[in-house]
Amino acid sequence: MDLPYISDKKFERDDYSLRPLPVAEYEKCQFSHCEFSNSALTNAVFIDCTFNDCNLMMVKAAGTAFRGVEFTNCKLLGVRFEYADPFLFSVGFRKCMLNLTGFFKMKIKKTIFMDCAMHEVDFSGTDLTQAVLTNCDLHNSIFDNTILNKADLRTSINYTIDPEKNQVRKMKLSSDGLSGLLRKYDLDIR
Repeated sequence: MDLPYISDKKFERDDYSLRPLPVAEYEKCQFSHCEFSNSALTNAVFIDCTFNDCNLMMVKAAGTAFRGVEFTNCKLLGVRFEYADPFLFSVGFRKCMLNLTGFFKMKIKKTIFMDCAMHEVDFSGTDLTQAVLTNCDLHNSIFDNTILNKADLRTSINYTIDPEKNQVRKMKLSSDGLSGLLRKYDLDIR
């Protein structure tokens, strides 16, 4: 099925929570201050698009293609990215709220998360090789059978990562972050 093609368009202050965004292929489009909460982006295609100051809380992303998409200052609570189209999946997050999102068993190598709240994010089985998590709060996020080789968590906080259950070869972290690797041993680290 051929989707309508929309290119280089700016969408500002639109509310798609009541009237969904039409299913189409969006290329180099900008979405600013838009409301998407509880709506469906199912089967839409986003290529080199930006979302700025948007509310995408509980968006349904089944079959949605995100290719070179940047989210800045967006709320993405509860978004299950693992249901998105995995082909050429590429996203970046800056100053976003990603609490309760899911990346279960995804390949998101080199993804950048900057200044994000990421409480209870599911990274189970996810490949985060060379991902960069800068100034992120990972409180109660799940790392189980996660590949974190060469990932950079030096400035992130509140993570618990079991080196026996995850691949952490050459992972970068600060000395303050060591307690997140040893938490299961209930040590008194000062």
